[in-house]
Amino acid sequence: MEQLDDVEGLIIDMDGVLWHGNNPIDGLTYFFDTLRDLAIPFVLATNNASLTQQQYIDKLASMGVSVTRDQILTSSMATATYLAKHQPLDKRRVFMIGEDGLRQPLTEQGFVLTDLYQLDDGKKADLVVSGLDRQLSWDKLATATLNINAGAQFFATNADTTLPTELGDVMGNGGTIAALEAVTGVKAVSIGKPEPILYQQAFETLGMEPSKIIAIGDRLNTDILGAVNAGIRSILVLTGISTEQELAKLDYQPTWVMRNIQEVAETLRQAYLNKELERQ
Repeated sequence: MEQLDDVEGLIIDMDGVLWHGNNPIDGLTYFFDTLRDLAIPFVLATNNASLTQQQYIDKLASMGVSVTRDQILTSSMATATYLAKHQPLDKRRVFMIGEDGLRQPLTEQGFVLTDLYQLDDGKKADLVVSGLDRQLSWDKLATATLNINAGAQFFATNADTTLPTELGDVMGNGGTIAALEAVTGVKAVSIGKPEPILYQQAFETLGMEPSKIIAIGDRLNTDILGAVNAGIRSILVLTGISTEQELAKLDYQPTWVMRNIQEVAETLRQAYLNKELERQ
């Protein structure tokens, strides 16, 4: 197995890696203590677009972990940054399906959010952007459909079909996208994992060579495939969506497979200890 002693930065998924819903996964505080003891910088990069940076900071604080705003990167933030970079200034009207986690970065980037059935010329949306929305309604789906059919470009923060919670897996943003794609015939452009965009933005935050960065995730078709697409190594933890049995069916693989973040922390500590002993 490839050694884990040359890691200089981590990009870490959250749902299914750090917690299930509001329940922390065993070893959470030990994992973050390890990163700080070993001085390993990290970015928490999630496809979940529903929460804001501050809400993630508060959630982690309630579990005994302190992080800063620059250590949080969501697919909604990545989407807003991407659209601000690529969208003309006169095409900034957005009909949004989503929650505060998407609303805040879009408005901070200068986008104007349109309302339900606001479809008159000059007032309709240039873009439809879909993120996880736990208040999803028929009216939201209908308005998105009408805007897309009228020519609005269709973007998604991510295409995750499921979301792990303390009650089990529930429908993710991918279900909403599938419905809109089915009725409009337009395929959404997804910004989150497995596309490399979110990881590439995390590289900029970490400020180091991708060869020294490792991604940690629980989902093969997003976290791990996204790492492959971004050209970095990865660790699959088995506390979330994907299982070890699925690996035999894939033409891509994680670099390591570990039970949970507790094992990741223990492996990092041992690798760094061995490295120090070799220097002596």
